[in-house]
Amino acid sequence: MNQLRTILPYFRPYRRPLVWGLVLVIVTNAFALLQPYLLKLPIDALAEGAQSDPEGARRMIVNSALLILAVAVVANVARYGMREILNGVSRRIEVDLRDDFLRHLLRLDARFYGQRRTGDLMSLVTNDTLAVRQAVGPAVMYSTNTLANFVFGLTAMIWISPRLTLAALLPMTLLPPVVLWFGRVIHARFERIQAQFAALSTMVQENLAGVRIVRAYGQEEAQAGDFEERNREYQRRNMRLARASGAFHPIMGLLTGSAMVVVLWYGGHQAMAGTITTGDFVAFSYYLVLLGWPMIALGWVVNLYQRGAASMRRINRVFAVEPSIAAPASPCPAPVGPAAIELRGVSFRYPPSVADEEAEESAGGGTADARTAHEPDAGLGREVLNNISFRAEPGQTVAIVGPTGSGKSTLVSLIARLYDPTEGEVLLDGRPLPEYDPADIRARIGFAPQDGFLFSARLGFNIGLGLSDSLPPEERDRRVEGAARAADLHETVEGFPDGYRTRLGERGVNLSGGQRQRATLARALAIDPTILVLDDVLSAVDTATEARIVGGLREELRGRTAFIISHRVTAVRDADLILVLDDGRIVESGRHEELLVRRGAYAALLRRQLLEQDLAGAA
Repeated sequence: MNQLRTILPYFRPYRRPLVWGLVLVIVTNAFALLQPYLLKLPIDALAEGAQSDPEGARRMIVNSALLILAVAVVANVARYGMREILNGVSRRIEVDLRDDFLRHLLRLDARFYGQRRTGDLMSLVTNDTLAVRQAVGPAVMYSTNTLANFVFGLTAMIWISPRLTLAALLPMTLLPPVVLWFGRVIHARFERIQAQFAALSTMVQENLAGVRIVRAYGQEEAQAGDFEERNREYQRRNMRLARASGAFHPIMGLLTGSAMVVVLWYGGHQAMAGTITTGDFVAFSYYLVLLGWPMIALGWVVNLYQRGAASMRRINRVFAVEPSIAAPASPCPAPVGPAAIELRGVSFRYPPSVADEEAEESAGGGTADARTAHEPDAGLGREVLNNISFRAEPGQTVAIVGPTGSGKSTLVSLIARLYDPTEGEVLLDGRPLPEYDPADIRARIGFAPQDGFLFSARLGFNIGLGLSDSLPPEERDRRVEGAARAADLHETVEGFPDGYRTRLGERGVNLSGGQRQRATLARALAIDPTILVLDDVLSAVDTATEARIVGGLREELRGRTAFIISHRVTAVRDADLILVLDDGRIVESGRHEELLVRRGAYAALLRRQLLEQDLAGAA
């Protein structure tokens, strides 16, 4: 339950409606508990004066009936207001929590996302926030309702007969241990359900995103079978929870039913002995019935609280993660024009991937975040970069070539500060990158990654993603079109029926690989960056198109510090500095002509690629 304390600040903006809602809870119960008393009066009047004053007894019955009707109307109007206000507040809290959670996720860096599955995070944003809402909405409402009903009902019962009240409450003494035991069981089982739901969400997300691969390899049946097995496990975990919840309510009903048996036996004797009136006996029985419902509802409330606490615990674990790349207390102003980039003794290891945090915890290893906090280097993978040092002067173009897996993409990721190096430092204009605000740095870096990710939105929006919202629409369109021309994409877009307003499918699935990469390149150019990072962004286009784009980029690269990764040596021969990477190390560096003279790794790479082109042309 302590996990739910973190949700308390979300109540502050809604204090006034919350107070009114709780007031209506009290009004609802106060008027609802007036009805047994109003029922008692005509019964006693009939017993005492039906023979001596039949007309007076008739008036008493009519008046009591009208009063009962009026009280019922007020109680139910208040009940409607109570539900409307408190459930409405819980919905707003759910929206606020989900907004804050997504903002927090967007603050976290690549290290975090390398350790988490997308399906797990989707489950937290959707299913777990819903469980928290039910804990802070319906559960709070029914808790207050139960408390008010118990206090008012118990007071009325004691007023009628303290002895009968004591006898009726004896079976209820078993309620606290029953509630506590079932609460622990429900909490543990619901956590296991949420973990399995996250695994299901991950599998669905991956299969939908990779549906073409699944079909290409004929894995539809295999994936469906795997999903069915996981779905059955999800069902089994839900059934275990249903059995616990199902047993809870009958046990609560048995205890309240036992109390009613005591009232019928002992209260009947008291009524026949004249210790209490017939009206008192009826009213007491009515109060006990009204008190029994909160006792039964208590089980449902505990269920909601336990589910909400389990979900909030999962959410809090993510909220507790702080980005490893954050702005310093007093950041240095980022350079305005072209800047020098220098790497000094940089080495890098990727953090471990956490496939299933819950499984790790159940094995006794603790959370990944806890282990990382106490052992920063625990579980790091193999070294991807080893002792990298070089300097790119302002306005220079640096090309990075090398075989697959040599660390090229990792190197430019450090320049864009998607990660921080494990050892060494990256400097911008002589200052280490951690001295700057990452947002200021990234606003000046046009980054085109190898994976040309596009949003399922209009093509123009994707290209202009990094542009300020304050730009006039005409200026925005001009810059989008200019960037598309530089990326050799404009003529292609003009051939689309809706041009730049063409709506893309998920991840730009309705574009070819080359079109996606050129759109990514255009997006990097549109923000007019002072530093440009192109991570093999032309690998999906043919050689002729690449040559045309590279020729057009020469003008765009002028006055910018640029880093270009390419598998094709022919695309980078005009660079001011060429770095040849192999197994995470710089094995050669220099200009194109210098490297050819050395007849080393670069020359061998060029000869191999030229031979491949000749063979492809001959074919």
